[in-house]
Amino acid sequence: MAVVPYKNKQEGKKEQVAEMFNNISKRYDLLNHVLSLGIDIIWRKKAIKLLQKDKPKLILDIATGTGDFAIEALALNPDKIIGVDISAGMLEEGRKKMKKRNLEHIIDLQMGDSEKLLFEDNKFDAVIVSFGVRNFETLEKGIADMYRVLKPGGKTVIVEFSKPKKFPMKQGYNFYFKYILPRIGKLVSKDDSAYTYLPESVQAFPDGNDFLEVLEKVGFKNTKCKPLTFGISSIYIGEK
Repeated sequence: MAVVPYKNKQEGKKEQVAEMFNNISKRYDLLNHVLSLGIDIIWRKKAIKLLQKDKPKLILDIATGTGDFAIEALALNPDKIIGVDISAGMLEEGRKKMKKRNLEHIIDLQMGDSEKLLFEDNKFDAVIVSFGVRNFETLEKGIADMYRVLKPGGKTVIVEFSKPKKFPMKQGYNFYFKYILPRIGKLVSKDDSAYTYLPESVQAFPDGNDFLEVLEKVGFKNTKCKPLTFGISSIYIGEK
């Protein structure tokens, strides 16, 4: 059974995730940094560094949200970054950010479904995702489409929450995720479901080696998992 934000609604996961992000889009950046104590910024920087020697010129950022990961990817000096997301609200906030920073010429934010990407095969030098793959309606389908649009020899770098395995981090993390995070999220975002969905979606996500198996199943090779901050999050790498 798919984990969804709004259990009393009939729509599928994709529609519900889009609605949830539309609802919280105006406060999303603030909440993200507050709830992760700013560590999410460090995680993204580490992920982007893994692409440095590849020097990708055309990058696709999936589930781009308000474009934070796309902005981080500018450190790679690409010619163009295209960010796609299913939430119009998040894209609107992202476009305001790009305009303010005068980045519209290099970062192009578009409406798009991660499982039906509107790009031809073998187009991008790198495909990146931060905290987005666990929101895919059909995980394998989304990963397969990422593989399709990547050039042979291209690389994917994915940052996603994972589940710490060791005491006391495991217990502390579970307590924070289950009891503290949803309360702060509800207070700031005014959406009761969004930050209850977050810990539920992390619990349901096949992290670590299980996720590497999904990457390998669709064709990625030389896959690696790099745990971050006691296993709270992980960076996954795969090559086409």
